[in-house]
Amino acid sequence: MNPDEDGAKREVHGTLVKVLTHRRTDRGMRLEPFASRCVRAGEVHELVATDHAETAAGARIDRVAFLGFAEIGAAGVLDRGDVLWIGHRRIGVLLGFDGCHLPNHYNVLVRAVPGPPLAGGELGLAPEERLVFRRGAPPA
Repeated sequence: MNPDEDGAKREVHGTLVKVLTHRRTDRGMRLEPFASRCVRAGEVHELVATDHAETAAGARIDRVAFLGFAEIGAAGVLDRGDVLWIGHRRIGVLLGFDGCHLPNHYNVLVRAVPGPPLAGGELGLAPEERLVFRRGAPPA
């Protein structure tokens, strides 16, 4: 997100379709060089929590907790800095995207704030739970 260039945008809503319960400390994901991605209605993307903070293209992301898969409800734009809410829980701030599973889906990387990332099972997430990405400020 670039506050000097970006205007208002809609929130991106979705529904959790599968909960994940595992974590890794050696995942080796790589941040895409994009600070934003467009998403289409009906697409399914994987939500991954991390405690990494670096946003440089190619940054290696190893410490992750897998949250689950989410179906996008209506087309929109996800920007670095957007805040992810699942149900009433503030999960964290969108850090970036890993494209290792494209064209099937993106890994949407969310910096868990505060503290260590928790997996979907640890957070008590459930299928059909609503989620939303709301505009926020880019991570420092």
